[in-house]
Amino acid sequence: MRHKIAGKKLSRSKDQRAALRRIMVKQLFEHERIRTTRAKAEAVRGHAEKLITLAKRGNAAEGAEAVHVRRLAAARLADKEIVTKLFDDIAPRFENRQGGYTRMTKLGIRQGDASEMVILELVEE
Repeated sequence: MRHKIAGKKLSRSKDQRAALRRIMVKQLFEHERIRTTRAKAEAVRGHAEKLITLAKRGNAAEGAEAVHVRRLAAARLADKEIVTKLFDDIAPRFENRQGGYTRMTKLGIRQGDASEMVILELVEE
């Protein structure tokens, strides 16, 4: 039984899950909308929202703390261009929003394997 165990395994090892999460969050910030399975979207959604909150905190900070927050985001994303976009474009959009930066829209099932497909996108506001 998996009582009180957080996170989804997604039929992958730890390293594969970390790589999948990093790639999908990067693609979400790059394209601002991705089409994926519901299980992957639910696994990635929390990480993306935490990074946006981190970027909001970094934009409000000054000096050494602002640099520290950018380095934390860069360590989790491993792409300088996406980190810049996160701090300069995405985080200011959600400055007055307390949370709920992403939206999942159901698309139905995929014909090949009957997986439930969704669109995970950043909220427009």
